[in-house]
Amino acid sequence: MHRSIRNGLTVSFAVSLALGPIALLLLASAARGGEADALPPAVRDAKAQLLSQFFAQGGGASPAVLEYRRKLQEYQAARAAFDEEAGAYWSQISEKRKGRNAKRRSGQQVTLDDYVLEHPPLYNGPKRPVNPEPEETPERPTRKPIPVVADLLQAARELYQFTPQRPSSELEFKRAYARYALASGLTREQAVRVYSFETGGTGSYDVQAGIEHGGKRAISTAMGYNQLLTTNSVELLAEQGHEFIRALSGKVAQTSGPARQSLEHKLAVLKKMVAHAKSVPDTWSEHEKIGNTAQGWAMHAMVLDIDIGPMLQTHKLLTSVLFARAKGYTRPLTAAELEMMNLTGDGTGLDMVTMPQVMREQVPTSNFFQRGGYERNPVAIRHNTVAKLLAITDTRMDSNSSKPGARELAGAF
Repeated sequence: MHRSIRNGLTVSFAVSLALGPIALLLLASAARGGEADALPPAVRDAKAQLLSQFFAQGGGASPAVLEYRRKLQEYQAARAAFDEEAGAYWSQISEKRKGRNAKRRSGQQVTLDDYVLEHPPLYNGPKRPVNPEPEETPERPTRKPIPVVADLLQAARELYQFTPQRPSSELEFKRAYARYALASGLTREQAVRVYSFETGGTGSYDVQAGIEHGGKRAISTAMGYNQLLTTNSVELLAEQGHEFIRALSGKVAQTSGPARQSLEHKLAVLKKMVAHAKSVPDTWSEHEKIGNTAQGWAMHAMVLDIDIGPMLQTHKLLTSVLFARAKGYTRPLTAAELEMMNLTGDGTGLDMVTMPQVMREQVPTSNFFQRGGYERNPVAIRHNTVAKLLAITDTRMDSNSSKPGARELAGAF
């Protein structure tokens, strides 16, 4: 009996597979009738498994769904091949970067052989198709809102009982910035051209990324002439706070009456902020942790202050100038070179800055990016060598330097 059942099951499977979907549908129909109840459980389970496999492979699907699945397979195959190629390329970029850093630490000369000279692969295969059937999408974690000026001011009031002293006009802030920048060693060309690049030549002292040129939503905490992030403000207070305290103390000593009382309170708050910023290890990651809290927002509010704001904006650039000097690079940085250090970080930026022109024309910009950052950066992709990236930066500085905000800042110098 059991043998005949097994033989019948085998024949049934063979016929079903030969006849295709129609036979399977008939099997499914029979399974819903009275005869199915007479079959042993093992036979019913085997039929159910076969049906499950069939429908998983597309049985009963609409032509649109079948086409989607075909295109999805093509996309996945193309993407897998690209990811394998790109992964190998970006691993090489990482290894070359480690090698350059090791050579610099040991005082060796970096040469063209220390860079990847091929451009990275870019995906140009089929796009991921749209599923015509509704599908469950995983719940995305709620994004934390990006703080804006009102949030920074509220944090300063609540945590430090302090409100930054805002300038009476944009020109007042520009003049304060120009005075401090010149006294600290920045040139007018550096300050004005970087401002032109960062703000489009029209930005105010409290301009925030995204809330400019008609934008209505902040895209980051980057603020001011040189677009400081909250982490920048925390880091500058930790590393340059002693200079800020010294400069503000000198101003207090030259002031009297109610104005002096206001400055003394500001100085006391500044000292507390500096102490808080110094209370963690001097690393970007630790400063970023503070920057993502209300305490970091309160510190970032100092960007708006007529006394502290110009110092923060100046030292955002000045630290790059001093870094280059400390590494033995004594030639004055052009504004475009300074912007590269401002954008990519001092170490990476100096790698580009110290490169002779003949190498700049050959070395791809990918050598200075992580894969994700490069693939999201159309400017670096289009202007794909160091020379081209510096050239487009200079071009945009030229164009934006003629705009009203840039002209006003140049006049303030």
